Amino acid sequence: MLNNKSRRSFLKQSALASSALFVPQFVNGFGNKTLGKDTGKTLVIIQWSGGNDGLNTVVPYQNDIYYKSRPTLAIDKKEVLKLDKGLGLNPVMTGLKSLYDDGLVSIINNVGYPNPDRSHFRSMDIWQTASSSSEYLQTGWVGRYLDEYAKNENAYHALEVDDTLSLTLKGAMKSGFATSNPLLLKKSTSNTFHQAVVHHHEHDHEENVAYLYKTLADTQNSAKYLHQQSRVYKSAVEYQQNAFAQDLKQIAELIVAGTDTKIYYANLGGFDTHVNQKNQQETRLKRYSDAMKSFIKDLKQNNRLDDTLVMTFSEFGRRVKQNASRGTDHGTANNLFLIGGKLNKAGIYNEEPNLTDLNNGDLVYSVDFRKVYATILKNWLNVDPKLVLGKQFDLLNVV
Repeated sequence: MLNNKSRRSFLKQSALASSALFVPQFVNGFGNKTLGKDTGKTLVIIQWSGGNDGLNTVVPYQNDIYYKSRPTLAIDKKEVLKLDKGLGLNPVMTGLKSLYDDGLVSIINNVGYPNPDRSHFRSMDIWQTASSSSEYLQTGWVGRYLDEYAKNENAYHALEVDDTLSLTLKGAMKSGFATSNPLLLKKSTSNTFHQAVVHHHEHDHEENVAYLYKTLADTQNSAKYLHQQSRVYKSAVEYQQNAFAQDLKQIAELIVAGTDTKIYYANLGGFDTHVNQKNQQETRLKRYSDAMKSFIKDLKQNNRLDDTLVMTFSEFGRRVKQNASRGTDHGTANNLFLIGGKLNKAGIYNEEPNLTDLNNGDLVYSVDFRKVYATILKNWLNVDPKLVLGKQFDLLNVV
């Protein structure tokens, strides 16, 4: 008889560990799914890991304090891509600027939470679980959405384009699914050993062993389904040849194919810019901006833009003053992007950062990030935010 420790050891040693450990409690039958099924509204979450410098992303180019605080790091006024209210985009973000001009982008300034934490890991946990700074939760806000509203669904609702699953998508009873490549996942679940284990389950009903059989069977079925869906639509839009752009291409192809998924999650890292920030940050901002332009073009050409919403966030911003290494150190409040065809309020959503009222050199938040989550849950996913977030938060008139 396998105990819990043995069961975990078996899974970790299998070739499917990275995916099988994070399989939701699906029922069988993915092979019977109708390809091309319309799934309704879709949420795409983009995580900027490392703490992006918001002031050099959405630039307060009319603010003298910004330039005095960053004598060598500030973006020249002549280079800024002008938006509105004295704000503009980093000059490498021409792709996002074109989406902004088309009314497809809302920029929410000063997003954060009370008593902010400057640790990457702790602050990311707070954002991913939607906890307060004094709470330590083991489930993510999307995971709790799955627990509450997708527990009886036959197909997964949340897919992370990665080999491991973020805390955001982990629930107590049901979690999202993680894979970076549907084809490789299908191949790995089609080996002789895996097939033998799956088909042997009828002859062994011991509880722990049955759990293993079900986990492997669910992985195999979901791998088959994702592989089928990935072949339905192949994008003709030109995407850049980098990992992030290809992740967005894969998400676009699955959305257009009508994959039975409501939430997608992707990550762009490298924003921890303590030293020589300019080139590092601008490389990543350009990568994001160009890929997002291709992604939105893809959705628009296939009539999926109006039912897709993209939210982009980072775990914190950076300090207002540059440091001695031509970079910026960990800060607090930051900007957040919402992109889609059905925004209630496109453009600059709220006031620009107040550089005259700082807290120990940091921006003061004015929008709790959980208000953004609550708004998305209520107005986009059409569920009760309080059941997911545990508290009532005011909604924003943005979607």
